[in-house]
Amino acid sequence: MNFPFYIARRYFISKKSHNIINIISGISVAGVTMGTLALIVVLSVFNGFEDLVKSLFNTFNPDLIIAVKDGKTFNADQIPREKIEQIPGVISYTEVVEENALLKYKTEQYIVTIKGVSEDFIYMNPLDTMIVDGEFLTKQGNINYAIMGYLVAYHLGINLNDFITPVNVFVPRRTKKRLTDIEHSFNSGQLLPSAVFSVQQEIDSKYIIVPIEFARQLLEYNNEVTGIELRLQTDADIKAVQERVREIVGERFTVKNRLQQQELLYKIMKSEKWAIFFILTFILIIATFNVVGSLSMLILDKKKDIAILFSMGASAKLIKRIFLIEGLLISVTGAIVGLIVGYILCAIQIKFGLIKLGSDASAFIIPYYPVEMKMLDFIAVFLTVLLIGLASAWYPVKQISRKYLHKRVTDFTKNQ
Repeated sequence: MNFPFYIARRYFISKKSHNIINIISGISVAGVTMGTLALIVVLSVFNGFEDLVKSLFNTFNPDLIIAVKDGKTFNADQIPREKIEQIPGVISYTEVVEENALLKYKTEQYIVTIKGVSEDFIYMNPLDTMIVDGEFLTKQGNINYAIMGYLVAYHLGINLNDFITPVNVFVPRRTKKRLTDIEHSFNSGQLLPSAVFSVQQEIDSKYIIVPIEFARQLLEYNNEVTGIELRLQTDADIKAVQERVREIVGERFTVKNRLQQQELLYKIMKSEKWAIFFILTFILIIATFNVVGSLSMLILDKKKDIAILFSMGASAKLIKRIFLIEGLLISVTGAIVGLIVGYILCAIQIKFGLIKLGSDASAFIIPYYPVEMKMLDFIAVFLTVLLIGLASAWYPVKQISRKYLHKRVTDFTKNQ
Protein backbone atom coordinates (compact mmCIF):
# COMPACT_ATOMS: atom_id res chain seq x y z
CA MET A 1 0.00 0.00 0.00
CA ASN A 2 1.22 3.52 -0.79
CA PHE A 3 2.71 4.97 2.40
CA PRO A 4 1.14 8.48 2.23
CA PHE A 5 -2.25 6.93 1.47
CA TYR A 6 -1.89 4.47 4.36
CA ILE A 7 -1.15 7.25 6.86
CA ALA A 8 -3.87 9.50 5.44
CA ARG A 9 -6.43 6.69 5.65
CA ARG A 10 -5.49 6.06 9.29
CA TYR A 11 -5.90 9.76 10.09
CA PHE A 12 -9.25 9.77 8.31
CA ILE A 13 -10.83 6.83 10.14
CA SER A 14 -9.09 7.08 13.53
CA LYS A 15 -10.36 9.11 16.45
CA LYS A 16 -8.59 12.44 16.95
CA SER A 17 -7.29 13.73 20.26
CA HIS A 18 -9.77 16.61 20.17
CA ASN A 19 -13.40 15.65 19.61
CA ILE A 20 -14.12 18.92 17.81
CA ILE A 21 -11.89 17.75 14.94
CA ASN A 22 -14.04 14.63 14.55
CA ILE A 23 -17.16 16.80 14.48
CA ILE A 24 -15.74 19.21 11.89
CA SER A 25 -14.53 16.32 9.74
CA GLY A 26 -18.01 14.80 9.85
CA ILE A 27 -19.54 18.16 8.94
CA SER A 28 -17.08 18.45 6.03
CA VAL A 29 -18.09 15.04 4.64
CA ALA A 30 -21.78 15.86 5.15
CA GLY A 31 -21.39 19.21 3.36
CA VAL A 32 -19.73 17.64 0.35
CA THR A 33 -22.35 14.87 0.38
CA MET A 34 -25.27 17.29 0.34
CA GLY A 35 -23.68 19.44 -2.36
CA THR A 36 -23.06 16.40 -4.56
CA LEU A 37 -26.54 15.08 -3.88
CA ALA A 38 -28.12 18.41 -4.86
CA LEU A 39 -26.08 18.58 -8.07
CA ILE A 40 -26.96 15.13 -9.31
CA VAL A 41 -30.65 15.36 -8.39
CA VAL A 42 -31.16 18.80 -9.97
CA LEU A 43 -29.29 17.80 -13.15
CA SER A 44 -31.37 14.62 -13.42
CA VAL A 45 -34.60 16.60 -13.04
CA PHE A 46 -33.46 19.02 -15.75
CA ASN A 47 -32.70 16.02 -17.96
CA GLY A 48 -36.21 14.75 -17.29
CA PHE A 49 -37.83 18.03 -18.27
CA GLU A 50 -35.59 18.32 -21.34
CA ASP A 51 -36.55 14.83 -22.53
CA LEU A 52 -40.22 15.57 -21.79
CA VAL A 53 -40.17 18.78 -23.84
CA LYS A 54 -38.34 17.03 -26.68
CA SER A 55 -40.85 14.18 -26.71
CA LEU A 56 -43.75 16.67 -26.81
CA PHE A 57 -42.27 18.64 -29.70
CA ASN A 58 -41.35 15.41 -31.47
CA THR A 59 -45.00 14.46 -31.69
CA PHE A 60 -45.69 17.65 -33.65
CA ASN A 61 -42.40 18.47 -35.37
CA PRO A 62 -41.25 16.09 -38.12
CA ASP A 63 -37.88 14.34 -38.12
CA LEU A 64 -36.84 16.46 -41.11
CA ILE A 65 -38.40 19.45 -42.85
CA ILE A 66 -37.51 20.79 -46.29
CA ALA A 67 -38.00 24.53 -46.84
CA VAL A 68 -36.87 27.06 -49.41
CA LYS A 69 -33.97 29.35 -48.42
CA ASP A 70 -35.28 32.47 -50.16
CA GLY A 71 -38.98 33.22 -50.02
CA LYS A 72 -41.87 31.54 -48.29
CA THR A 73 -43.36 29.06 -50.73
CA PHE A 74 -42.17 26.84 -53.55
CA ASN A 75 -43.72 24.46 -56.04
CA ALA A 76 -44.02 20.95 -54.66
CA ASP A 77 -42.94 19.55 -58.04
CA GLN A 78 -39.48 21.05 -57.49
CA ILE A 79 -38.77 18.30 -54.97
CA PRO A 80 -38.18 14.82 -56.48
CA ARG A 81 -40.58 12.97 -54.21
CA GLU A 82 -39.83 9.53 -55.62
CA LYS A 83 -36.11 9.80 -54.89
CA ILE A 84 -36.71 10.94 -51.32
CA GLU A 85 -39.25 8.22 -50.59
CA GLN A 86 -36.73 5.64 -51.79
CA ILE A 87 -34.19 6.70 -49.14
CA PRO A 88 -33.94 3.93 -46.51
CA GLY A 89 -35.67 5.01 -43.31
CA VAL A 90 -38.18 7.47 -44.80
CA ILE A 91 -41.72 6.32 -43.98
CA SER A 92 -43.82 9.47 -44.52
CA TYR A 93 -43.71 12.39 -46.98
CA THR A 94 -46.13 15.22 -46.20
CA GLU A 95 -46.71 18.41 -48.15
CA VAL A 96 -47.46 21.34 -45.84
CA VAL A 97 -48.90 24.83 -46.24
CA GLU A 98 -48.82 27.15 -43.22
CA GLU A 99 -50.36 30.62 -42.92
CA ASN A 100 -51.97 32.85 -40.30
CA ALA A 101 -55.75 33.05 -40.33
CA LEU A 102 -58.70 34.35 -38.35
CA LEU A 103 -61.17 31.83 -36.95
CA LYS A 104 -64.74 32.64 -36.00
CA TYR A 105 -66.99 30.23 -34.14
CA LYS A 106 -70.40 31.56 -33.14
CA THR A 107 -69.50 34.89 -31.49
CA GLU A 108 -65.87 34.08 -30.65
CA GLN A 109 -62.84 35.02 -32.80
CA TYR A 110 -59.22 33.90 -32.57
CA ILE A 111 -56.08 34.24 -34.71
CA VAL A 112 -54.26 30.98 -35.44
CA THR A 113 -51.82 29.36 -37.85
CA ILE A 114 -53.56 26.96 -40.18
CA LYS A 115 -51.43 24.01 -41.17
CA GLY A 116 -52.65 22.40 -44.35
CA VAL A 117 -51.38 18.84 -44.69
CA SER A 118 -51.61 16.15 -47.34
CA GLU A 119 -53.12 12.74 -46.59
CA ASP A 120 -49.70 11.32 -45.62
CA PHE A 121 -49.94 13.31 -42.40
CA ILE A 122 -52.61 11.03 -40.98
CA TYR A 123 -50.49 7.91 -41.42
CA MET A 124 -47.45 7.10 -39.27
CA ASN A 125 -47.87 10.33 -37.28
CA PRO A 126 -47.42 10.32 -33.47
CA LEU A 127 -49.75 13.30 -33.02
CA ASP A 128 -52.67 10.90 -32.79
CA THR A 129 -51.34 9.89 -29.37
CA MET A 130 -51.88 13.49 -28.19
CA ILE A 131 -55.58 13.64 -29.08
CA VAL A 132 -57.54 14.46 -25.93
CA ASP A 133 -60.98 14.49 -27.53
CA GLY A 134 -62.54 13.61 -30.87
CA GLU A 135 -61.29 11.66 -33.89
CA PHE A 136 -57.98 12.14 -35.73
CA LEU A 137 -59.55 13.17 -39.05
CA THR A 138 -59.00 15.98 -41.60
CA LYS A 139 -61.32 15.01 -44.45
CA GLN A 140 -64.25 12.72 -45.05
CA GLY A 141 -65.93 12.82 -48.42
CA ASN A 142 -66.52 16.48 -49.29
CA ILE A 143 -66.40 17.64 -45.67
CA ASN A 144 -63.26 19.39 -44.40
CA TYR A 145 -62.38 18.89 -40.76
CA ALA A 146 -59.98 20.68 -38.41
CA ILE A 147 -57.82 19.18 -35.68
CA MET A 148 -57.32 21.97 -33.14
CA GLY A 149 -54.88 22.77 -30.41
CA TYR A 150 -56.39 22.58 -26.94
CA LEU A 151 -56.09 26.33 -26.23
CA VAL A 152 -57.45 27.24 -29.66
CA ALA A 153 -60.53 25.15 -28.94
CA TYR A 154 -60.76 26.69 -25.46
CA HIS A 155 -60.67 30.30 -26.69
CA LEU A 156 -63.29 29.61 -29.34
CA GLY A 157 -65.50 27.55 -27.05
CA ILE A 158 -65.51 24.61 -29.48
CA ASN A 159 -68.12 21.90 -29.01
CA LEU A 160 -67.09 18.75 -30.87
CA ASN A 161 -70.62 17.39 -30.59
CA ASP A 162 -72.02 20.37 -32.49
CA PHE A 163 -72.18 19.10 -36.09
CA ILE A 164 -74.24 22.06 -37.29
CA THR A 165 -72.19 25.15 -36.44
CA PRO A 166 -69.01 25.34 -38.55
CA VAL A 167 -65.80 27.21 -37.86
CA ASN A 168 -65.35 30.07 -40.32
CA VAL A 169 -61.80 30.72 -41.54
CA PHE A 170 -60.68 34.06 -42.98
CA VAL A 171 -57.38 34.90 -44.70
CA PRO A 172 -56.40 38.04 -46.64
CA ARG A 173 -56.64 37.72 -50.38
CA ARG A 174 -53.31 37.62 -52.18
CA THR A 175 -54.91 39.21 -55.26
CA LYS A 176 -57.22 41.66 -53.50
CA LYS A 177 -58.02 44.81 -55.46
CA ARG A 178 -60.33 46.85 -53.22
CA LEU A 179 -58.77 47.41 -49.80
CA THR A 180 -61.76 49.42 -48.57
CA ASP A 181 -64.17 46.57 -49.28
CA ILE A 182 -63.71 44.13 -46.38
CA GLU A 183 -66.01 41.54 -47.89
CA HIS A 184 -63.84 41.24 -50.98
CA SER A 185 -60.51 41.57 -49.14
CA PHE A 186 -60.69 38.16 -47.46
CA ASN A 187 -61.11 34.61 -48.62
CA SER A 188 -63.20 32.46 -46.34
CA GLY A 189 -64.03 28.83 -45.81
CA GLN A 190 -65.79 26.57 -43.34
CA LEU A 191 -64.57 23.64 -41.28
CA LEU A 192 -66.02 21.24 -38.77
CA PRO A 193 -63.83 20.55 -35.69
CA SER A 194 -63.05 16.84 -35.47
CA ALA A 195 -60.54 16.59 -32.65
CA VAL A 196 -58.51 18.47 -30.05
CA PHE A 197 -54.83 17.77 -29.33
CA SER A 198 -52.61 18.85 -26.46
CA VAL A 199 -48.86 18.94 -27.02
CA GLN A 200 -47.34 22.09 -25.55
CA GLN A 201 -48.74 25.52 -24.72
CA GLU A 202 -47.04 27.31 -27.62
CA ILE A 203 -48.40 24.76 -30.11
CA ASP A 204 -51.80 24.27 -28.45
CA SER A 205 -52.52 28.01 -28.60
CA LYS A 206 -51.41 28.44 -32.22
CA TYR A 207 -52.14 25.59 -34.61
CA ILE A 208 -55.09 23.96 -36.30
CA ILE A 209 -54.55 21.19 -38.85
CA VAL A 210 -56.66 21.21 -42.03
CA PRO A 211 -56.60 19.46 -45.45
CA ILE A 212 -53.97 20.96 -47.75
CA GLU A 213 -56.55 21.40 -50.54
CA PHE A 214 -58.63 23.60 -48.23
CA ALA A 215 -55.57 25.71 -47.28
CA ARG A 216 -54.52 26.11 -50.91
CA GLN A 217 -57.98 27.21 -51.92
CA LEU A 218 -58.07 29.89 -49.21
CA LEU A 219 -54.56 31.11 -50.04
CA GLU A 220 -55.10 30.98 -53.80
CA TYR A 221 -52.27 28.51 -54.27
CA ASN A 222 -52.04 25.91 -57.01
CA ASN A 223 -49.32 23.43 -56.12
CA GLU A 224 -47.32 25.62 -53.73
CA VAL A 225 -46.15 24.44 -50.32
CA THR A 226 -44.31 26.11 -47.47
CA GLY A 227 -42.49 22.91 -46.53
CA ILE A 228 -42.11 19.17 -46.93
CA GLU A 229 -42.17 17.12 -43.72
CA LEU A 230 -40.44 13.75 -43.50
CA ARG A 231 -41.00 11.11 -40.85
CA LEU A 232 -38.34 8.45 -40.37
CA GLN A 233 -38.17 5.03 -38.82
CA THR A 234 -37.20 5.06 -35.14
CA ASP A 235 -33.90 3.29 -35.85
CA ALA A 236 -33.00 5.41 -38.89
CA ASP A 237 -29.72 7.34 -39.03
CA ILE A 238 -31.13 10.89 -39.07
CA LYS A 239 -27.84 12.55 -39.97
CA ALA A 240 -27.24 10.20 -42.89
CA VAL A 241 -30.79 10.68 -44.20
CA GLN A 242 -30.51 14.45 -43.74
CA GLU A 243 -27.31 14.57 -45.80
CA ARG A 244 -28.84 12.40 -48.50
CA VAL A 245 -31.92 14.65 -48.72
CA ARG A 246 -29.67 17.71 -48.95
CA GLU A 247 -27.87 16.15 -51.92
CA ILE A 248 -31.18 15.48 -53.66
CA VAL A 249 -32.89 18.86 -53.12
CA GLY A 250 -29.82 21.00 -53.81
CA GLU A 251 -28.58 24.35 -52.51
CA ARG A 252 -31.89 26.21 -52.93
CA PHE A 253 -33.44 24.38 -49.99
CA THR A 254 -32.72 23.86 -46.31
CA VAL A 255 -33.15 20.52 -44.57
CA LYS A 256 -33.55 20.85 -40.79
CA ASN A 257 -33.77 18.14 -38.15
CA ARG A 258 -35.79 18.47 -34.96
CA LEU A 259 -32.98 20.10 -33.01
CA GLN A 260 -32.51 22.73 -35.70
CA GLN A 261 -36.26 23.38 -35.92
CA GLN A 262 -36.33 24.34 -32.21
CA GLU A 263 -32.72 25.47 -31.92
CA LEU A 264 -33.42 28.48 -29.67
CA LEU A 265 -35.53 26.46 -27.23
CA TYR A 266 -32.91 23.75 -26.83
CA LYS A 267 -30.14 26.34 -26.39
CA ILE A 268 -32.15 28.03 -23.63
CA MET A 269 -32.72 24.71 -21.89
CA LYS A 270 -29.01 23.87 -22.05
CA SER A 271 -28.11 27.33 -20.74
CA GLU A 272 -30.52 26.98 -17.82
CA LYS A 273 -29.08 23.58 -16.95
CA TRP A 274 -25.50 24.84 -16.94
CA ALA A 275 -26.49 27.97 -15.00
CA ILE A 276 -27.98 25.81 -12.25
CA PHE A 277 -24.90 23.58 -12.36
CA PHE A 278 -22.56 26.53 -11.75
CA ILE A 279 -24.80 27.97 -9.01
CA LEU A 280 -24.84 24.66 -7.13
CA THR A 281 -21.10 24.26 -7.74
CA PHE A 282 -20.56 27.64 -6.09
CA ILE A 283 -22.62 26.46 -3.10
CA LEU A 284 -20.48 23.31 -3.02
CA ILE A 285 -17.33 25.44 -2.97
CA ILE A 286 -18.68 27.28 0.08
CA ALA A 287 -19.45 23.92 1.71
CA THR A 288 -15.86 22.76 1.17
CA PHE A 289 -14.55 25.59 3.35
CA ASN A 290 -15.20 23.10 6.15
CA VAL A 291 -12.55 20.88 4.55
CA VAL A 292 -10.03 23.72 4.89
CA GLY A 293 -10.87 24.13 8.57
CA SER A 294 -10.91 20.40 9.24
CA LEU A 295 -7.56 19.84 7.57
CA SER A 296 -5.95 22.82 9.29
CA MET A 297 -7.03 21.56 12.70
CA LEU A 298 -5.86 18.04 11.84
CA ILE A 299 -2.41 19.37 10.94
CA LEU A 300 -2.23 21.07 14.34
CA ASP A 301 -3.47 17.92 16.06
CA LYS A 302 -0.83 15.78 14.36
CA LYS A 303 2.12 18.13 14.87
CA LYS A 304 4.00 15.51 16.89
CA ASP A 305 3.47 12.94 14.16
CA ILE A 306 4.78 15.44 11.62
CA ALA A 307 7.89 16.03 13.71
CA ILE A 308 8.52 12.30 14.12
CA LEU A 309 8.05 11.60 10.42
CA PHE A 310 10.36 14.46 9.49
CA SER A 311 13.05 13.38 11.98
CA MET A 312 12.87 9.84 10.55
CA GLY A 313 13.74 11.17 7.14
CA ALA A 314 10.36 11.88 5.58
CA SER A 315 10.58 14.77 3.16
CA ALA A 316 8.38 17.83 3.32
CA LYS A 317 6.85 16.76 0.02
CA LEU A 318 5.84 13.37 1.42
CA ILE A 319 4.31 14.91 4.55
CA LYS A 320 2.36 17.39 2.45
CA ARG A 321 1.14 14.54 0.26
CA ILE A 322 -0.24 12.74 3.34
CA PHE A 323 -2.46 15.65 4.29
CA LEU A 324 -3.37 16.37 0.68
CA ILE A 325 -4.64 12.80 0.36
CA GLU A 326 -6.45 13.27 3.68
CA GLY A 327 -8.34 16.25 2.22
CA LEU A 328 -9.12 14.30 -0.95
CA LEU A 329 -10.45 11.40 1.13
CA ILE A 330 -12.94 13.76 2.77
CA SER A 331 -14.09 15.09 -0.61
CA VAL A 332 -14.16 11.73 -2.38
CA THR A 333 -16.07 10.08 0.48
CA GLY A 334 -18.65 12.86 0.42
CA ALA A 335 -18.86 12.67 -3.38
CA ILE A 336 -19.36 8.91 -3.49
CA VAL A 337 -21.99 8.94 -0.72
CA GLY A 338 -23.76 11.88 -2.41
CA LEU A 339 -23.79 10.14 -5.79
CA ILE A 340 -25.12 6.90 -4.28
CA VAL A 341 -27.87 8.65 -2.31
CA GLY A 342 -28.69 10.83 -5.33
CA TYR A 343 -28.97 7.75 -7.53
CA ILE A 344 -31.28 6.06 -5.02
CA LEU A 345 -33.53 9.14 -4.72
CA CYS A 346 -33.74 9.54 -8.50
CA ALA A 347 -34.48 5.85 -8.96
CA ILE A 348 -37.29 6.05 -6.39
CA GLN A 349 -38.76 9.12 -8.14
CA ILE A 350 -38.59 7.36 -11.53
CA LYS A 351 -40.21 4.22 -10.13
CA PHE A 352 -42.89 5.68 -7.86
CA GLY A 353 -43.17 9.40 -8.75
CA LEU A 354 -43.42 10.43 -5.11
CA ILE A 355 -42.83 14.17 -5.60
CA LYS A 356 -45.77 15.69 -7.47
CA LEU A 357 -45.73 18.78 -9.67
CA GLY A 358 -48.68 20.28 -7.84
CA SER A 359 -51.76 19.58 -5.79
CA ASP A 360 -53.85 19.23 -8.97
CA ALA A 361 -51.99 16.53 -10.92
CA SER A 362 -54.52 16.62 -13.76
CA ALA A 363 -53.45 20.18 -14.64
CA PHE A 364 -50.07 18.97 -15.91
CA ILE A 365 -49.00 16.70 -18.75
CA ILE A 366 -47.42 14.39 -16.19
CA PRO A 367 -48.36 14.39 -12.49
CA TYR A 368 -44.83 14.15 -11.04
CA TYR A 369 -41.35 15.59 -11.59
CA PRO A 370 -39.68 13.79 -14.50
CA VAL A 371 -36.20 12.41 -13.86
CA GLU A 372 -33.61 11.10 -16.30
CA MET A 373 -30.19 9.99 -15.02
CA LYS A 374 -27.20 10.23 -17.34
CA MET A 375 -23.77 8.73 -16.76
CA LEU A 376 -22.03 11.86 -18.08
CA ASP A 377 -23.68 13.91 -15.32
CA PHE A 378 -22.38 11.53 -12.66
CA ILE A 379 -18.87 11.71 -14.12
CA ALA A 380 -19.00 15.51 -14.42
CA VAL A 381 -20.24 15.94 -10.84
CA PHE A 382 -17.61 13.56 -9.43
CA LEU A 383 -14.76 15.30 -11.29
CA THR A 384 -16.09 18.70 -10.19
CA VAL A 385 -16.16 17.65 -6.53
CA LEU A 386 -12.71 16.10 -6.91
CA LEU A 387 -11.22 19.33 -8.30
CA ILE A 388 -12.89 21.45 -5.63
CA GLY A 389 -11.66 19.03 -2.95
CA LEU A 390 -8.13 19.18 -4.34
CA ALA A 391 -8.18 22.99 -4.29
CA SER A 392 -9.57 23.14 -0.75
CA ALA A 393 -6.94 20.68 0.52
CA TRP A 394 -4.07 22.41 -1.23
CA TYR A 395 -4.33 25.68 0.73
CA PRO A 396 -3.80 24.35 4.29
CA VAL A 397 -1.27 21.78 3.08
CA LYS A 398 0.96 24.38 1.44
CA GLN A 399 1.37 26.03 4.86
CA ILE A 400 3.44 23.05 5.98
CA SER A 401 6.75 24.65 5.03
CA ARG A 402 10.24 23.38 5.82
CA LYS A 403 10.54 26.14 8.42
CA TYR A 404 7.35 24.89 10.07
CA LEU A 405 8.66 21.34 10.04
CA HIS A 406 12.00 22.35 11.57
CA LYS A 407 10.15 24.23 14.29
CA ARG A 408 8.04 21.19 15.09
CA VAL A 409 11.14 18.97 15.24
CA THR A 410 12.85 21.38 17.64
CA ASP A 411 9.77 21.61 19.85
CA PHE A 412 9.35 17.86 19.85
CA THR A 413 13.05 17.32 20.83
CA LYS A 414 12.79 19.77 23.71
CA ASN A 415 9.66 18.09 25.01
CA GLN A 416 11.43 14.76 25.01
